Amino acid sequence: MAANVAVVLAGGVGKRLGSALPKQFLEVAGKMVIERAVDAFEQHPLIDEIAIVSNALYLSKMEEIVRKNGWKKVRKILKGGKERYDSSLSAINAYGHEDVNLIFHDAARPLVTPRIIDDITLALHDQDAVTVALPSADTIIEVDGDFIENIPDRSRLRRVQTPQAFKISTIRKAYDNALKDPDFKVTDDCGVVRKYLPDTPIYVVEGAECNMKLTYKEDTELLETYLRLREQLT
Repeated sequence: MAANVAVVLAGGVGKRLGSALPKQFLEVAGKMVIERAVDAFEQHPLIDEIAIVSNALYLSKMEEIVRKNGWKKVRKILKGGKERYDSSLSAINAYGHEDVNLIFHDAARPLVTPRIIDDITLALHDQDAVTVALPSADTIIEVDGDFIENIPDRSRLRRVQTPQAFKISTIRKAYDNALKDPDFKVTDDCGVVRKYLPDTPIYVVEGAECNMKLTYKEDTELLETYLRLREQLT
């Protein structure tokens, strides 16, 4: 079977957070966000290897964090690029034509659960592309300027999270096609597959509210609340 490689994407600079440090280095309940994210995959039995994609300015800091934590599964620290997709491409290129599954996860989602990693990894046994998502609790409107254009059926809408996982041949082919498009612009890896390999189904597994993304400073308080709840339940 193909090895499962978790690719932790930590190349962002966290402009919206208003912090001097990128958000992956902020502490939540005494531990860096990046440490919590990597720990989740380090401790999971279905993950064979971890690659961290870092902002080029923080490669040495990332190496120091890996040494400090003594992570055994971290085999690669890769340099990211200007755009999010540059970080994904860095991992795709690093694994060349190895027979692996790539499981992309935002470092800014430090509370990914073992159940989510279970579900997304096991789904790769018979799927080429998998994502994590939650139902939308709110009505979503589509607007034209300042006016409602459409109100989609909420029962069909989901809020996408990470991890997003792929057989490497699938995500490589999707990006090969995408890079030939002069108007290439997407926000995540499933978007690349959906647009440039439209005949490839993307399977959806259920996410979790605690698997939220750290975007704004006040999000750290909510993450700490989820951590306290998790500790009470274990």
